[in-house]
Amino acid sequence: MIFVTVGTTDYDDLVRTMDAIAPSLEEECVAQIGRGTYVPQNMTHFRFAPSLDPYYHRARIVVAHGGLGTMMEVLGRGMPLVGLSNPDRYDRHQDDLLGVLEARGHMIWCRDLADLKGALRAASDQEFAPYAKPDCHIAAIIRRYLAC
Repeated sequence: MIFVTVGTTDYDDLVRTMDAIAPSLEEECVAQIGRGTYVPQNMTHFRFAPSLDPYYHRARIVVAHGGLGTMMEVLGRGMPLVGLSNPDRYDRHQDDLLGVLEARGHMIWCRDLADLKGALRAASDQEFAPYAKPDCHIAAIIRRYLAC
């Protein structure tokens, strides 16, 4: 199964594109469409769920907007991931995150929706570098600061 998630906002262009190519993939496609207005015709879909765990568990590949929470959740599970920056985000901050994660070999950054089908093929064939959560030292830094 290919699982598509747009997070808590909307990304109708991604959902619309995935819906158009879904019949040619010969694989079940499920989409979490958030607050979007486009309603898929070729994919099972839902707006929100208490947890995406059941969908991640069934997925062979995840296609996701470039939100930090989603990226970390999928990569932490060691799943093949195709990420897309939502151009509606005002500062294009997702580009920075997707660029770093792709450069480190953790996922595929699909920069153009017209290339999504090719990105899915590439994700099927690619061996991804495992993602390891970096050490976090913020608690120690805060303790030192408060001790001053």
